[in-house]
Order: sequence, then structure tokens, then C-alpha cells
Amino acid sequence: MFHRFAFALSSTLILSSAFPHQPTGATPPPLAALPTAPTTTAQRQPLSIYQPLHTIPWEGFYFTKLGMAYFATEPLKTNFIQRPELDELSAPTLAAQPLPVHRMLDPKKTGWELVNYAIAAGLDNQFDRAMNAYKRSLQIAKEIGDHELEGLALGGMGLLRAQKGFYDVETIDVLTDYWRWTREHQNPKAEAIALSNLGNAYFASDLYLKAIEFHQKRLALARKLGDRAGMGRALGNLGMVQQALGNFDKALALHQQQWDIVRQGQDIVGQKMALANLGIAAHGLEDYAKAIDYQTQRLKLAQQTQDPRTEAEALANIAGAQYFLGNYDRAIALYEQAWTIAWNKLQDADILYGLRGNEGLAYFQKGDYAKAMELYQQYFRYISSRNNRRGEGLVKNNVGVLRMQDGNLTNAEKTLRDGIQLWDNLRDRLGNQDAFKISLFDTQTVPYVNLQSLLVQKNQIGSALEVSEQGRSRAFAELLQRRSQPLKQKITDNPPNLEHIKQIAKQNNATLVQYSVLAEIHKSKAQGNDPALKPQESELLIWVIKPTGEVFLRKSQFLASPNWQQQAHSLSDLVADSRSAIGVRGRGIRVVAKQITPENDPPLQQLHRLLIQPIADLLPQKPDDLVVLLPQQSLFLVPFAALQDKDGTYLIEKHTIVTAPSIQVFDLAQQQRQRLPQRNLFAQPLIVGNPKMPTLPSVADETPEVLESLPGAETEAKSIGQLLQTQPLVGAQATESAVVQQMSNASLIHLATHGLLDDFQSSGFPGAIALAPTNSTDGFLTADELLNLKLQAELVVLSACNTGRGRITGDGVIGLSRSLFAAGVPTVLASLWAVPDAPTSTLMTAFYETLKAEPNKARALRKAMLQAKQQYPDPKDWASFVLIGNP
Repeated sequence: MFHRFAFALSSTLILSSAFPHQPTGATPPPLAALPTAPTTTAQRQPLSIYQPLHTIPWEGFYFTKLGMAYFATEPLKTNFIQRPELDELSAPTLAAQPLPVHRMLDPKKTGWELVNYAIAAGLDNQFDRAMNAYKRSLQIAKEIGDHELEGLALGGMGLLRAQKGFYDVETIDVLTDYWRWTREHQNPKAEAIALSNLGNAYFASDLYLKAIEFHQKRLALARKLGDRAGMGRALGNLGMVQQALGNFDKALALHQQQWDIVRQGQDIVGQKMALANLGIAAHGLEDYAKAIDYQTQRLKLAQQTQDPRTEAEALANIAGAQYFLGNYDRAIALYEQAWTIAWNKLQDADILYGLRGNEGLAYFQKGDYAKAMELYQQYFRYISSRNNRRGEGLVKNNVGVLRMQDGNLTNAEKTLRDGIQLWDNLRDRLGNQDAFKISLFDTQTVPYVNLQSLLVQKNQIGSALEVSEQGRSRAFAELLQRRSQPLKQKITDNPPNLEHIKQIAKQNNATLVQYSVLAEIHKSKAQGNDPALKPQESELLIWVIKPTGEVFLRKSQFLASPNWQQQAHSLSDLVADSRSAIGVRGRGIRVVAKQITPENDPPLQQLHRLLIQPIADLLPQKPDDLVVLLPQQSLFLVPFAALQDKDGTYLIEKHTIVTAPSIQVFDLAQQQRQRLPQRNLFAQPLIVGNPKMPTLPSVADETPEVLESLPGAETEAKSIGQLLQTQPLVGAQATESAVVQQMSNASLIHLATHGLLDDFQSSGFPGAIALAPTNSTDGFLTADELLNLKLQAELVVLSACNTGRGRITGDGVIGLSRSLFAAGVPTVLASLWAVPDAPTSTLMTAFYETLKAEPNKARALRKAMLQAKQQYPDPKDWASFVLIGNP
């Protein structure tokens, strides 16, 4: 759903550094007096992105002067004191000169004094002196063989660099050296700290896979040591990574485990961390009341322990929840309260500028754009100087939005494009981890929406189409490229430009129809029936690229459509209503029962008016000419074949249609077809029907459920097997292992069985095909397992319920069909709902009979649908199937 990414959640890295040119304890400077715009929200407002304040929990440094001495053998009991002999040794001007250790009367003592000097200098924000002192002490330690001093210097140096925001190769190298030192000297407690800080350094560098790797190592070590506090910190750190990836459900579960551990003891620091994490995860799930509750508990602990940093962060994040609840004045007051605490007691630039940025968003929603820009520009200039691509990309989107609202479209376009490029680089860092790329991309689609809207305002239609294509199915396209190219060949994830898009339409003699859903900010209902800020679909851009290379853009402004508010609250609602109108019900889809009458505009006709009528004159006149539909978001669930015009004519009666998640994926599917062995489609068919059904995994104390047998599917399989002159696998023969074995060489695969939407293995890839279980297999061929197969089938038919559905993301539908494409299949025929046995058997038989004479699968499906429609007029019986990919 759109709201999962429109206000993307991204943890700010709160790192200690002085606010420039202001004395500690000074009164905060007042905001400049600026002209105030009317306090009303614009009717069309681009999508801004909010981020909470959140500190990376570096271990060994708890933001107190005593805490910095965690690595030292003795606590530091005094503030930084100038010592001439140590000042000289650590002077930046002498840093490159060799240290005459052999001339020292007591090098060991000097080395230890340098470490304490470095700790104190670091606390006094004298970074260069501190680093030089650490380096000098490390040199002494290595020359005299003092391993304890060596470890202390390495640990302190890496921690100081990380804490100061230097997330670079040198920092990671130093932290890695310290980790190796802990292992070499068999110091598991120090190793735990090293693993945590190294994982956090990778996280701060936006290298999420490495962060997860080291936090999991830390968790395993803590469990081995029986270190419950360490377990809590590791779980919290893993949850922070999942939050950055947009996996809020997983993050919440990890943080709940963290809280369950820390609340049992006296680990107040751990409790404050866990409550912070729980609050941010709840916010990401739009449970603002719960988010406020967690942050309020954290605030009370901060005040009890006199912890100004946590107090400021908690106030800021409560303000963020109030912002989403529409209480802008309350949010601004809380931000000012937090800023005063941070200014007087912390002087931390990341917190201070972060507060100004979020406060700017509140002024933006009030309609005070001048003050919003003044505040956000402060944050923009600061974050641009930091090594934080995630934060910088987010800030660039918001500055772009403010510039759009101010009418500065040229600068807004550049800023949005810069932010998109930064986030593209973040995904590149995830390597081959498809699931992570999908979830991360779900948090990053807002700039594409804003940039499309801007380019359309500038009447740059071709550029807007390129951005629409760039903002969809990126991970899917890269996955297909990676699977099809040699291992050593570099993958270039470049979406097609306008000329390439025209070429694709010409080469396939196809009319491409790309839908792009735009959104605006509006008030809606949050949990607990409180008003909240949410994006709502406001306009549908429909691009048509004809085989001649002509490009057209039509708009469908459905919020302005007659009776829209009476009939549906969103495009997703209308799609659900259309499914309800034809008697379709399924898990995960909102269904609102409505009596369909001419007076209230039947949903199938209303969808036709929104999706097809604006472009009807641009579609081909010949029914056999190909139309490629490229949906987005909830439109993936639309039964396009069953959409009716005002005369009651179904779309399939006029056009031959195929779907794809993006133009690039459609093109890659054609390339996959060309790479397959040149053989007849029916050379080696695999037909499966009504396997001996497996048992669903039990939930809690429920009795395990055996899936219902499908005798109609068995009849279908035998009928098709006879038609194609092959013996189908049915009943106990259709085991998971037997089917998988035959799939690898099959030219055509037909699976008539149950399709499930569940994510059994919590892999992020929902969907499974029910097959007969064995002693070694559970009988569920999951989407994740399909993803790892290498198939040579030209066509896979999933004659089962819901096989065309899955988890809808910015990358498309994540489910069975996507996994089959990744396995090498160029064309998939899947269903959008549970299909009745008799009509399906009729349709499938007609499909294969037509396909034997007509090699074009899209035309064969159209003829089969029309034939089935004659016998079974209800769309529920014939309109479920969609052809995806190569026609």
C-alpha cells in the first residue's frame, strides 16, 4: 500500500559534534521573522518524507565523560588538562614524524598516558589531537609488545572515528583490526564490543548486509556467553537495520525481544534503547498512539536518569507522532522544547539540525512555506556535508518538495534527481540480496512520484515517462539480468530511456500502456480514529506508446470523478469493490459489499472509465493487435479483461492483452524467450493435477489442516494430458520432488492445484504451490524455492487460485509469477482469484487447443476467454487469468 513508503522512515544517525560558533549554555537564537503564508494546506501537495531521531548505540561510549573511558583500565576522573609533553607528542604538525620510542625513559608509561590523553581530548572535541595520541600510543604498543595497550588504542581510535561520523574505509579497517585483536587474544567480552561497533559502522555506512552479518555474530557470541544485555543490544541493532530496510514488522519483533530481555534487569540504558526502537517501529507501522506511549515511557526514564540526549530525542519523536496526527502546533512546541534541551546541554549538530528539519515539515503542513524553507535549508546544508546517503537522499526529496511548492521547478528537479541517484547507489550496495532490495525500494519511491508530477507540470512528457519506468521493478529487472548473464559480467541496471521504450514498442508491434499512480497529502484516519497525515492517490497518469513510436499522456483525475467519495475512498477500494462485484473474495483484500445498480456506477464500468476510456481512441482497432498493460500498486489486481465500457462490452472482446510490471521487465522477458532452446512448445510438457494434498503448518494450538482435494483439477489435468499426448502427474504421484525434477527440462508446465499466499519460510517471498508431500518434503513448493530453480519452460500455467497475487510492492507483485520469471520462464499464466473447476477446465482446454494452431499465447488466451464466456457468462468464471510477460 502507498502509505508504507510515502512517509518513508529512516533512522537519523545522531552523532556528537559541536554546533558551530555558539557558546555552551547560550540562549537559543530566535528564528528570523519571516512572512507567514496562510495556514492552509495546498490542494495538491507533493509528498514529503519524515525521519525520526535515533542514536546509533556505540558500545564503550555512553555520552558521558566517564563513559568514554570504558576502554581504559582506570576510569578517567578529570576533565581534559593540557600536558606539554603529551601536547607535543600529539600535535597535528608533528603527526607525520616518527616517534623516537627507543629514547623514552618509560615508553610503557608514556603509551598509557597518551591513551588517557586521547580519551580526554576526544571528549573535549579536539579530534586531531585525540587521533594522533591514539596513533602514537599504538606505535609504542607495537614496538614494546604491550598487547593490552595495543587493543585499547585500536578500540579507542575506531570508536572515536565512528562516533565523530567518519564512516569510511579507514574507520572500518581500524575497527576490524580491533576485532581481530580481540580474537587473537581470546577476549570475548571485548570481541562482543568490537562486533557491535563494527556492525554499527557498516550500518552507518549504509552497508546493510555487512551490518546484519556482524550483529548476528554479536548475537551468537552473547548467547554463548550468557550475556543477556549483549543479546538485547544485538537484537536492537538488528532491528535498526530492518527499519532502514523498511521491514517494520520484523523490526518490531526484534525490538520486542530486546525489550523482553532488558526490562527484566536493571539495564536502564538498554531499556531506553529498546523503548526508542519500539516507538520508531510502531511509528513505521502507523500506530502513532503506541509510538507516543513508548516514547513517553522513554522520556520519563531519561528525566529520572538526567539523560538530556535521550530526553531530547524522545520529545522529538513524540512531536513526530503528533505531526502525523495533524497536531502541528503541538509538534512545533515539542520540537522547540527538545531543541532548547539539545542546545543548552548537548551542542550536538546532528540532533540540532535534525530537529530543525522535522520542525520545518510541521511548518510546511501549516502552510508557512517561508519558515519551512528557512528551517529545512539549515538541515539540508548540514546533512550534505555528512557521509549519510540515506539521510541525504531523504533530505533532498524534502527540499525538492519545498522548491516545487515555491515554484522553483528547475532547482527542484535537480534536487530530486540528485536524491534519487543517492538512493540508487544504496541499493547497489545490497549485492544480490533481492528481498532486501525490494523492501528498501519500498521506502524510496516517493521521489519518483514527486519528480513525475514536476515533469508533467513542465510538460516534459517523455522525461516523465522515463522516471515512471525508473521508479518501478528495479530489483526485478536486475534479478532477471543477473540470472541471464555470465557470472563475471557486470550488471548494468539502467532502465530504458525514451528512445529505447519506443524501440521496444516497435519491435513487438505492441501498444504499451503504462499506469502511474500519483498521490497528494491529505487528512485521513489513523489507528484509534484520530486524523492523520497520509498520502492519497489523486491522479492517474496513463502513457500510451504506439508501435509507430508515438507517445501520448492522458490523465485520469479520479478524486474529481463524480460520486467518487460516495463509491470509494481510494483506488485500492475501487479495485476491491470491482472484485466484490463479480463475487471474488480473498485474503489480504479489503472487500466492501455493495449492491451494484446503474445508479451507483458498477465498479467494473467505473474502472473502465478511469483506466481505459481516457485512452480508448489510442488503442488498436484490430482485436488481434497486442496491448501491453503495465499496472502499478493495486492495479495489479484489476481483472482488465472484464472491464466494461458504457455499452457493457468487455475489454477482452476488443483487445488482446498481456501484462508486465514494467517496460524493462517486458523487454527482458522477450530476451529470455530468445535464449530458450528452439523446440516446439509441446515437446516435453509437464502436467500436474490434484496432488495428494499436504497439511498446512499449524498456527499456535490449532489443529493442522489438510488442504481440500480438487477432483476438478484432476479431471482438467487428465483432459489436457490427453490433448497434449502426455501422462499427467496426479494424486500421490505428484510429489514435490518428482515435480521439481521434471520441471527442469519441461518445455511447458501446467500446475492445477491449490495456490497459497502464505510466506511459510518468512523469506519475504510469499506464495506456494501445493504438491504431494514425502518424508523429505513438506509438499509446498514455495516462491522462494522456485526463485532458485533453473527452468527451460516457455510457458508456465498456474491453474490454481490466487497464483497471480502476492505482496504488492514498489517492485511489483512479489509472489509465484515473479519467482518463475527469475527461474528463466518468459511467460506465466496465473489467476487473480479462486477459479471454479468446470469453467477453468473449459477455458484451459480451449486455450491449449487454440495454442496448438495459434503460437501467440495472448491471442490464444483471448479466444479461450471468449469461448468460455459463451458457456459461462459470469466474469468470475472466465476473467481470472492474466498472461504475464512474453506474448
